[in-house]
Amino acid sequence: MADSRLRLALGPGGIDLPEGTRIAVVGPGAGYDLSPLGAADIEVIQPFRPDHDWFAAQGRSCRTEPQGRYGASLVVVPRAKAQARHWIAMAVAQTDGPVLIDGQKTDGIDSIYRDLRKRAEASAPISKAHGKLFWIEAGANLVDWRAEPQYGPDGFLTAPGVFSADAIDPASRLLGDALPDAMKGRVADLGGGWGYLSAQILRRSGVLSVDLVEADHVSLTCARANLHDARVRFHWADATDWTPPEPVDHVVMNPPFHSGRAGDPSIGHAFIAAAARILKPNGILWMVANRHLPYERALGAAFRDLDTDERDPKFKIVRAAKPVRKGRIA
Repeated sequence: MADSRLRLALGPGGIDLPEGTRIAVVGPGAGYDLSPLGAADIEVIQPFRPDHDWFAAQGRSCRTEPQGRYGASLVVVPRAKAQARHWIAMAVAQTDGPVLIDGQKTDGIDSIYRDLRKRAEASAPISKAHGKLFWIEAGANLVDWRAEPQYGPDGFLTAPGVFSADAIDPASRLLGDALPDAMKGRVADLGGGWGYLSAQILRRSGVLSVDLVEADHVSLTCARANLHDARVRFHWADATDWTPPEPVDHVVMNPPFHSGRAGDPSIGHAFIAAAARILKPNGILWMVANRHLPYERALGAAFRDLDTDERDPKFKIVRAAKPVRKGRIA
């Protein structure tokens, strides 16, 4: 367990953290045990809304990015290597004391450790539960590990670690091309990322408004830079429990289907239920998904009319209309 690595690091023979200063904990997922840090003044840095809200509910001070100076930092490395490097460099730049780095082998902690040993004085790693935790002292020069947002696919601004950072996702492109030119009314883009699908929706002149709902604050920041249209509204929220001011005419989405490295169709099921809940009685869901994903039962339970286009060898486009009334907003 990650908390056992942290307990060992802070136990006898481990590292002594400076007292009376703020400690930044960057990137912990919901459930990550911070109790080994005791009564320290902890600030959780977590841009992913569900995890951010979980720590806030525990009474933790939370931010989407670090602010000011810290006496020590703990970085929980994410799966994306460029994002992991960026978080570590960011923590080092704003920390006056040690920076602890924790992660699973499946998230690349071994390569991070090897790379850092070439750049800084690193402790021996604490290896336990298929992961490692180690620390480096302040002063390491990791400026070249910073990876700021930059303009990439078709002129859109993206950032390291966000979905489809290096190229437009082919499933999203397929769905964007399939949206009807006559689309009109109020539209919600659930899990809208950095704004590609919203940009396609906004090309339809009959669209009155677009609510782009995205749980990752970094992606949402990019979307704000990419979409300069008074009709779009941005929401940092978990799409599965977000509620619009009033029911919408259309929902457009390319829902995620991974939790970490593992496939998790239940995320898509939750997106489908959310779409049915926020649509008008004659509203329409437009969804793209990998062809193998088992969404048909969830779609059939949530909508009366279904039409699936499976002409593409990899993806299916679903048009689902007339949501079942159960659970919808007024």
